[in-house]
Parts: sequence; C-alpha cells; structure tokens
Amino acid sequence: MASPDGVVPGNIYLFRHGETEWSLSGQHTGTTDLPLLPEGEAAARELADVLRKHPFERVLVSPLQRAKRTAELAGLGDFEVEPLLREWDYGAYEGITTTQISAEVGHPWEVFVDGVKPGVTPGETVEQVSARAQQVIDKVWPDLEHGDVALFGHGHALRVLTATYLGLDPRFGQQLILDAGSMSVLTHHRSTRCLGMYNLSPWRLLSD
Repeated sequence: MASPDGVVPGNIYLFRHGETEWSLSGQHTGTTDLPLLPEGEAAARELADVLRKHPFERVLVSPLQRAKRTAELAGLGDFEVEPLLREWDYGAYEGITTTQISAEVGHPWEVFVDGVKPGVTPGETVEQVSARAQQVIDKVWPDLEHGDVALFGHGHALRVLTATYLGLDPRFGQQLILDAGSMSVLTHHRSTRCLGMYNLSPWRLLSD
C-alpha cells in the first residue's frame, strides 16, 4: 500500500517500440501503423532477456502494431491495449521529416515548441498529449501499490509522459532523447518523483 507521504512501492517502466522504416528515416510516425523492421524485432527480443524474471502488475500498450509487437517479443504479450498511449498526432506533418518541415516554415522547427498543423488528422498540441499522458499515469497509479507497471509506446508521447510524471512543463520532453527499443524507469525518492533510469538500450549493451 502507499506510504504515509503518498509514495507507492511500484515503478513505471517505459518502453519505446523497436525500429521501423520511418523511425530510421526520421519521418514523423503518428497515426501511420508501420511494422517493426527486422532490427526492431531483434531489439525487442533482447528486452525479453532483460525482463525474463521481472514481474509486472499491469502492462499497457499503444494500439499501433509497432508497440504491440515490441511487447510480444519482449515477453509481455499478456497486455491491455490503451489508446491513450498512441503517438502524437502530427496532422499535416505525418510522414515527413524535421528537415522538410523546417524548410516549409522557414526556420528550424521543433514539435515541442512550434507544434503541428491540421492535415488528414487534426493534429495535437503538446498540452493535449500531456493531458493524455496524465490520464495514463492516473490510470496505473493504483496498480503501483502492488508492483511495477510497463507501458509500451512511442518516442514523443513517452517523452511528454516523462515530463508530465516529473511535474515539469511538457515541453521539457524536447530535452529527453528516447531511442527506438529503449527502456526507462520512472520512480521516486521519498516523496519526490524521479528518473530511475532513462533511455537504456539493452540490445546495445548485450551486443557489445
């Protein structure tokens, strides 16, 4: 159960999906449902070696196939699909790179600062992504009284979730790099929320 200062025993483990064709090329992949590349699948299998003996109270996964496949290959196939974990909706910037967007707007573009514009989908503001992230945190908080929780999702959305968990402006996510196939841990020290580990790529460690 939670301690008198409101701290729960469990931690939140974050997993960004493995490499896809567009994550490799730098194309923004929000709603487009791409599969993992073979190297993305290999990285997810390396996660399984790390997580083999680690129990999770609950596993939530984005509805997009790249996240679901990563969870399956990581050995956590008994998951719940959680739409709130989907990637940032990039609107008109779906499928194009930062370099292309910067050329269009006439200055160095950054999604956390400049946002997106509507396209086939309406797009989202950073505040909207943060609001979704807070709903995920609220949803799993009771589970943390019993153990750890695993969330499988996407680069930008998980960076916003990390900033939101820490009580920071969601734009702080701009300063949080998150590699494909990586693992991070959101924890606490006494009553302070902390980063226990961030952007660890087990597949890189195991391949050295």
